[in-house]
Amino acid sequence: MSATAAPAPVDPQVGASTPAVPVLDEARAAARLRRWRTITLVTLLTGYAGYYICRSNWAVAKPLMLEAFKDQGITKAELGDVESVALLAYAGGKLLSGVVTDFLGGRGVFLFGMIASAVCTVMFGFAGGLTALFVVAAANRFVQSMGWGGLVQVTGRWFPAGTHGTVLGILSMSYLLGDAIAKVYLGLFARTDNWQDIFFISAATLAVVTVGCYIFLKSSPTAIGAVEPPPNPANVFGDAADGPPPSVRALVVPLLTSTTFWLVCFMNGGLTLIRETFRSWTPTYLKEVQSLSPEDASLYASLLSFAGAAAAFGTGCVTDLFRGRFGVVMAPMLAITSLGLAWLAMRPGGGSLGGLMVLLCTISFFVLGPYTLCSGVLALGLGGKRGGATAAGVIDTAGYLAGTLAGSGIGRLAEAHGWSTAFAALAGVAAGTFVITVVYALHERSRRPLVRVPVETT
Repeated sequence: MSATAAPAPVDPQVGASTPAVPVLDEARAAARLRRWRTITLVTLLTGYAGYYICRSNWAVAKPLMLEAFKDQGITKAELGDVESVALLAYAGGKLLSGVVTDFLGGRGVFLFGMIASAVCTVMFGFAGGLTALFVVAAANRFVQSMGWGGLVQVTGRWFPAGTHGTVLGILSMSYLLGDAIAKVYLGLFARTDNWQDIFFISAATLAVVTVGCYIFLKSSPTAIGAVEPPPNPANVFGDAADGPPPSVRALVVPLLTSTTFWLVCFMNGGLTLIRETFRSWTPTYLKEVQSLSPEDASLYASLLSFAGAAAAFGTGCVTDLFRGRFGVVMAPMLAITSLGLAWLAMRPGGGSLGGLMVLLCTISFFVLGPYTLCSGVLALGLGGKRGGATAAGVIDTAGYLAGTLAGSGIGRLAEAHGWSTAFAALAGVAAGTFVITVVYALHERSRRPLVRVPVETT
C-alpha cells in the first residue's frame, strides 16, 4: 500500500483558485475611475458656468448701458443689433470650433475659450460707443463658442452612452445655473450704476475658474490609465465612431445626410430663439412692465434659469429611462410652452409680480428641458466620440442663426409694437417647433433609438 502526500493547506480567506491581488486591483481601478468621473463632471459643470459669467453680464449691464448711452441715441433696437451680430459670430464659431475640437481634442479648446473670453470681457469695459460694442461683443461670443463643443467631446470620452441623458442633463445645468448665478452675483454690482464694473468683475471671476479647470480637467480616462467607454452604437458613423476622423469630409457628410440630424437642427432653431429672448430681454422687460430697479430685475430674472436647471436635470434623467425615445418627452413640453407664451401675449404686463414670475418660470421650465437635449445628448448620440463636438457645433449653429432674431427682431418688435406683439411672435415659433417635434417623434419610432447600450455601473 503506497503512501499519499498530504494536500497543501489552503487559506480559507483566499481560496485555492481565486487570486486576491487582481480582484483587489480591479476594484481599486473601478473606484478610481468613478472618482475621476465625478471630478470631471464637477469641473466641466463649474467651467461652463464660468463661461456664462462672461456672457450673461451683457443682460445685467444692458439697463445701465441704455441710460449711459442715451446721449448717443442708443436704444433697445441698437443694443439688440449688437446682440444679433454677436450671435452670428457665435453661430459661425460653433460651426468651426466643433470640427476643430474633434480633431484637436476637447480639453485644450475648452480652456483656450475661457482664457480668450476673459480677455474680451475686459475689453468690454473700455468700449465707449456702439462700434466698439459691436466688435467686442462679436469677438467674445466667437471665442465662447469653443466651450460647449469641448465639453461634449470630453463627456463622450469619459461617460458611457447609457448615462449620457443624465450626465448631459447635469452639465446643461451649468449654463442655466451659470446664467442665474451671474445675474444674482453681477446684479449686486448694478447698484453702483457703473456698467463697466460688471464686465471687469466677471472677467476676473472667469480667470479664477480657468485655473481650477486647468488643474482638474483630464481629456480622457486614458490620462489616468483607464479605458474609454465604447461609443453609442446608434451614431451615424457606425463602428468607425471610436477612432479619430480621417478627414473633414468623413466627419461632416454622415451627419448632413441624416434626416434625424436635420430634424434636431430645426427643433433647436425654434428653442434657441425662445431661450435667447428670455435670457437677453427678461431684466429689461421686468424693469419696464413692473417698474423694478435694474438690480431687482436681474435678481428676479435669475429665477427663470433656476427653473431651467431643474428642467435640464429632470428631462435628462427621464430620457435615460426612455432609452433614447426623446420625442415623446419633448413634444408635450413644447405644447405647454406654446400655450404659456400665448397667455403671456394676451397679458404682457402679467398682473402681479408673483403671478408673472410663476408664468415666466413655467415657460422657462418647459422650453429649456427640450432645449438642453438638442446640442447635448442628441448631438452626442448622433456623432458618437468621433463627431460629437461637430454634431453639437452644427446643431448649435442652426439654433443660434435663428437666435439672432432674439436680439434685433424681438428688440424692434418690443420697441415698435410692445411686448404683447413680441410674445405673440414667440408663441408662433413655439407652435411651429412643436409640429417639428411631433414629426421627430414619429420618425423616431421608425428607427433605432439613440441609446441602446446598458448603463455602465462604474
